[in-house]
Amino acid sequence: MTQFAEHVYTEQRDIARIESWAEQLEDEARVEIRLADGARVEGFVTARPTIQVFRDGEGREGMNAMVRIDDQADPEHAHYLWLDRIIDIRRTGTA
Repeated sequence: MTQFAEHVYTEQRDIARIESWAEQLEDEARVEIRLADGARVEGFVTARPTIQVFRDGEGREGMNAMVRIDDQADPEHAHYLWLDRIIDIRRTGTA
């Protein structure tokens, strides 16, 4: 995984929001995720994401996390999503 992220966070409330999303993304859960840009992704969590330290484009350090979702309709296609872009997670089952 890269050490750079478009957005990094240092405020505790922002980090807590990202941690909350990570807790909901359990291994092998089938989920529907709604993103800030209005996109929806349906698929399977390959592994629970972990919060990590990244740098943004200006070199500032902060926290973020990324999750891999294998597409429900096409399991060969993977989506890599930044947790800070998530608006809603709906669990729809398990793998």
